[in-house]
Amino acid sequence: MPDLNNTSLVTFNGWTLRIRESTHQAPRLLCLIHGHTGDENSMWVFARGMPAHYWMVAPRAPHAAESGGYSWRPPQTGNYDQLGLEMLGSAAEALIRLVDEYSASAGRAAAASVFDVMGFSQGAAVSSVLAFLYPHRIRKTGLLAGFVPRGLEELVTQRPLKGKPFFVAHGTKDEMVTVDRARASIALLEQAGARVTYCEDEVGHKVSVNCLRALQKFFAD
Repeated sequence: MPDLNNTSLVTFNGWTLRIRESTHQAPRLLCLIHGHTGDENSMWVFARGMPAHYWMVAPRAPHAAESGGYSWRPPQTGNYDQLGLEMLGSAAEALIRLVDEYSASAGRAAAASVFDVMGFSQGAAVSSVLAFLYPHRIRKTGLLAGFVPRGLEELVTQRPLKGKPFFVAHGTKDEMVTVDRARASIALLEQAGARVTYCEDEVGHKVSVNCLRALQKFFAD
């Protein structure tokens, strides 16, 4: 179960958010983006051990998922693997707007001017879209059991991610998002200029203990 200690549930401008405050004098925002059928509670299992300077915000996706929970794209039929920029671009735009409006209301606009993001599965796809479309806003990106969605290929040649640190974790036994797709996504990230730290382990659609430790190390500074 996720560790929800020291978090609070907040509603803001139609969004439901779970927040972990930071008492650090210069906090940094870490936005936690859940996967398909998840909610604002789903990502906290990955947030354990994150530095105290992080002000962490986990929003609930705006669309009800067909099988329960919530999704970052409207309900649809078809192959989940076909998820592309045309479906997730509006989610990324809405998240940037949420970050700006909520941080301003909380008196923490400075903490959110450039922020870090971590996503799982569909949330990882959304996180990669954020990084590609708003590279001036994203410092570090964690992609867990996810992929870079189609539709970003034209941006790759512009190298929008030059020098940007990415952490990618994937399981060789993942049947929902294949490890081959994860490896292809890493190639795209590197072509776009990203500096990728990759952790691969013999697990399914989840993050192994070893990769979780590596994730914490990646976000340690």
